[in-house]
Amino acid sequence: MGQPALSPRNAFTELGRIRLDEVGLDDMMQRIAELVHRTVPGTSDVSVTLVRAREVRTLASTSELAHDLDNWQYQRGFGRCLDASPSGDSVSVPDMSAESRWPEWAAYARDRGVGSSLSIGLPIQQAVVGALNVYGDETHAFDPAAIAVAEQFAAYAAVALANAHLYDSAATLAEQMREAMRSRAVIEQAKGIIMGERRCSAEEAFALMSRIAQDTDRKVRDVAEALVSRAVGR
Repeated sequence: MGQPALSPRNAFTELGRIRLDEVGLDDMMQRIAELVHRTVPGTSDVSVTLVRAREVRTLASTSELAHDLDNWQYQRGFGRCLDASPSGDSVSVPDMSAESRWPEWAAYARDRGVGSSLSIGLPIQQAVVGALNVYGDETHAFDPAAIAVAEQFAAYAAVALANAHLYDSAATLAEQMREAMRSRAVIEQAKGIIMGERRCSAEEAFALMSRIAQDTDRKVRDVAEALVSRAVGR
């Protein structure tokens, strides 16, 4: 078993330097995968699975092989990374040739040159879970010490992923709120224009915009923007 290029302590320190306001969730996952690849002894490839609502996908990987092995499981709806994700458990496949739980996937992995694998669940929050997937070229690539390092790293990574997800969700919510405020502002401007032109109430002005939007298969905001642009042009 080759020696890792990075010690766990240095890996955790490097991960701790990542600022969530400077990287997105995808970049965070890619850095985690790369750090695990450099940290866990016996590792040849790494991927990170994210399960959010009904969506399952690999957001980061250190090779096309790891991505392909994950996709095989997603397409069929079963496999060790899918089992590890919701439970938070470690699922080890020490020898692909002797694996009986997922024999089809094991045979596929073995044909691709993979001898063993390790998946560690990352329970981020109730609606979002993930898994850290580690592949080895050799059988029994991950001894107890290597598994312990991977589990220690996964615990740290789960916290980082949870924070990144919360930050990403908060940023998305903030943008949605800004967009809603912009929409409301332009609609109020359009209502004012209509009220001035037609000498009608705010409710009647909005009802007119709603009727135009329905008749022209557009959003009310789009109708409002057109009215405001026309008024500015005049």
